[in-house]
Amino acid sequence: MFDSISGQYDLLNRLLSLGVDRWWRRSMVKRVRRHKPQSVLDVATGTGDSAIALKKSGAARIVGVDISEQMLRIAKQKPSAAGIELVKADGELLPFDDECFDAVTISFGIRNFEQRRQGLQEMRRVLKQNGLLLVLELSMPSNRIIRSLYKLYFLSVVPAVGRLVSRNSYAYRYLPCSVDEFPPRQAFAAEIKGAGFEMVKTTPLSGGLATLYEAKKSEEV
Repeated sequence: MFDSISGQYDLLNRLLSLGVDRWWRRSMVKRVRRHKPQSVLDVATGTGDSAIALKKSGAARIVGVDISEQMLRIAKQKPSAAGIELVKADGELLPFDDECFDAVTISFGIRNFEQRRQGLQEMRRVLKQNGLLLVLELSMPSNRIIRSLYKLYFLSVVPAVGRLVSRNSYAYRYLPCSVDEFPPRQAFAAEIKGAGFEMVKTTPLSGGLATLYEAKKSEEV
């Protein structure tokens, strides 16, 4: 599915989020920069936007992984991706040694995992002790009125625009369904903690349209 929409993916992200996704990524990068990492892994990097944004984190090494070969092809064509290691890999089976990254990030990708716990545990495995995990994901606003408008937009506008631009109606019907079925904010924070992380902090962005989850690798699972 992601291979088939790779050519229009960036354009649709800008259109459907009205450009706000860039601000959300900047918020994530600010948190990473505070940690002063030397190495950062961006899981489900897609066309590389988050990995590119992470260049401002100050990390000497940035690695992006994604299971979609075509998404990575787009990422590699971007001049701004120079210096970033881009690797085809399954986020639930990362091809890296234990404890080799200071920080791990994932933006708008965790809801696509078949086994979220397995993916989170893999991210924990490759993190160094006290390493930082940041998960940026779309979420349902808690305000009833905003949530109703959000669902209306997602269920009508998003599939229509996605179908028009990408010629793939399934992909943009899948998107709102995947957000609607994703666990509520506190439930997912509990999943992160259950996978071996501590100090899980949740920050709603843009009235809860997205949420930034921040956690540290605990010493014991």
